[in-house]
Amino acid sequence: MASSKALHQSFNLYITPDVYLFEPTDSNGNADTFSKSLVISRHSAEITLSDSSVSTPSKSFHALTVYGIMGILPLTTTDYLVLITGRSPARGRMNGHTIYLATEFRVLPIATPSANTLISHPVERHLVGLVENHLSASVLWFSYGWDLTRSLQAQALRPSEGKALWETLDDRFFWNKYIQSRFIDITTSNSSQDLSQFILPVMYGSFEMRQLHIGRIPFNFVLISRRSRYRAGTRYFTRGIDSEGHVANYNETEQIIFIDDEDDAASQNGSSYGYGGLTEVKGTTRMSFVQTRGSAPFYWAEINNLRYKPDLQIMEKSDTLVAFRLHIREQLQVYGKQLLLNLVKQKGHEKPVKEAYERVVSDSKLPDVRYEYYDFATETKGMKFEKIKSLIDRLRDQLEEIGYCRVSDTSSAPVRQQNGVVRTNCMDCLDRTNVVQSALAKEVLTMQLRSIGVLSEKESLDDHEDFMEVFRNVWADHADYISKAYSGTGALKTDYTRTGKRTKQGLIQDGQNSIVRYLKNNYFDGHRQDALDLFSGAWIPRKGPAMALALVTDSRPLVTQAMPYVLFFSIFMVFAGMILPRQSKYSLYYYNLFWFLFITISLVYILGHGVEYVQWPRLNPPNEVIFYEGPGYKSGRKGTGFTIPFGLHDHLLKRGVKLGGTFSGSGAQHRRGRADEIEMGLKKRTD
Repeated sequence: MASSKALHQSFNLYITPDVYLFEPTDSNGNADTFSKSLVISRHSAEITLSDSSVSTPSKSFHALTVYGIMGILPLTTTDYLVLITGRSPARGRMNGHTIYLATEFRVLPIATPSANTLISHPVERHLVGLVENHLSASVLWFSYGWDLTRSLQAQALRPSEGKALWETLDDRFFWNKYIQSRFIDITTSNSSQDLSQFILPVMYGSFEMRQLHIGRIPFNFVLISRRSRYRAGTRYFTRGIDSEGHVANYNETEQIIFIDDEDDAASQNGSSYGYGGLTEVKGTTRMSFVQTRGSAPFYWAEINNLRYKPDLQIMEKSDTLVAFRLHIREQLQVYGKQLLLNLVKQKGHEKPVKEAYERVVSDSKLPDVRYEYYDFATETKGMKFEKIKSLIDRLRDQLEEIGYCRVSDTSSAPVRQQNGVVRTNCMDCLDRTNVVQSALAKEVLTMQLRSIGVLSEKESLDDHEDFMEVFRNVWADHADYISKAYSGTGALKTDYTRTGKRTKQGLIQDGQNSIVRYLKNNYFDGHRQDALDLFSGAWIPRKGPAMALALVTDSRPLVTQAMPYVLFFSIFMVFAGMILPRQSKYSLYYYNLFWFLFITISLVYILGHGVEYVQWPRLNPPNEVIFYEGPGYKSGRKGTGFTIPFGLHDHLLKRGVKLGGTFSGSGAQHRRGRADEIEMGLKKRTD
């Protein structure tokens, strides 16, 4: 919905040694003389509004065009402006509003140029690098007039007229909420300094709009995924639930169609063109279907140890049931009835996850919650993914009961409401989850199109191959977005999503993605997790980079640091003996035996202490998970040393004391609330 306090869509940014000045501009790039400029002092970091005509510096200071202020991020020496300097419009519009993908960013220190010595400190450069890498790797969407964070039904039930865009957002999907907090605090505490027109909400996820036809009826097909900023993390470093009821890899997915009634559709007849050369669809009727996905909602983890399959650990904490209830009650409050669809395997490595999930659901005894189990791997064994139809048949009555949202221009209230949601999970909530979610979305879309006469009762979407080709590809792209955000690679099994068939080429691609996932999850995801914690406010630095030297130093024992070098040098020497010219006639047997002995020793040591060679997050190291000794299930303790973790406990614990306690901010401490405090929080959230 449009806001009465319209956001500024672009600025001229003037940078002087004393201030940053953002001058709003019109659609032609000229200064908007009717709007106030935003001024940020580089000495005091004070933020004020002032008349553009009075405050504009000399044109010699004009630096760049800015399309949005994401916010201000505090680091160890100074605060930093995070700006959007490039954007790309999505195909199509949402009720006349353009949706943009942020494509270029700038991270600028607020401190004056005289502070360059501090800003160049290794710790500060490391943190800035984390932020810049996060921005370049993220898929961030925004709109100056449409609320991307809320579903069609939420906007219809709670219109935002008369309020600024940021005031009515879904807090879970306001990705830059933490770094916008200073702007929000100024706006809410000082009526004369209303910065609402500068507060640009950004959503992390995917957005795709396509115009399609079934018969001669055009309609716009939209698929949106919204990634939660709570418990945001990477695949193996963020699993399960936290004490506040937030789960890892939580995404809301909304499928929307915009279609006109018969009179409007007939009047267009393909002759009128709107944005991007598309046939104009006014969208007098709008229908949506929302699904959610998220990690199995109890305390569990997988501990990386350099093996392909990490150790599984389920932690039976005293507040497990409280945390689960927090999560489900919020789901009930937001969406209504819950259909919990669990796709993990019922044998082997994943079996304890299934059993723990079913146990916590049974113990919670929450109303309006129904649990469904589907052994995806067994049911589709042999690449027979078409068997998912049996699951759809089983859930059809429940899908009809949950329903979907329908909004019409002829009514101020929704014509029909979705009164529940399917919450799907597998282990990662990526590959199996996406295959099933796309099948559910297809079933509901069939219901919607039949309800308005686009499809007959006997007609299927599969009868329209042109439509299905687009539908499959949009859902496969959506799967890749979510998977890259969490695991670092595109999704698996997307060959089925794109073509409706499982192929050998798809299996090869899945194998490549699995190898890349292994490498990223073990050797690169620590920095990705740190960037997420820094950007979301899960870790808040104190001033003074010297206090954070542990971020850029290696505190492992010398022998642990040396072993990879011993391995690589030994391998090099073996190859050198095989390739380089020989001056001696003596056999290489003892030479190779000597170096193979060192290869064996170093490999045994590295695999025996694999946990020490994983790139763990340094801002919020998962010490509590790695060294958990309480009740629950443990598949093993591989890679933690031959007796006890050699040096691991000491150096990780030391790192945790420094980062998690001494100068880690309120984000880490806030998550350690007691069970009674959590229950009080639940009451506030659900009242």
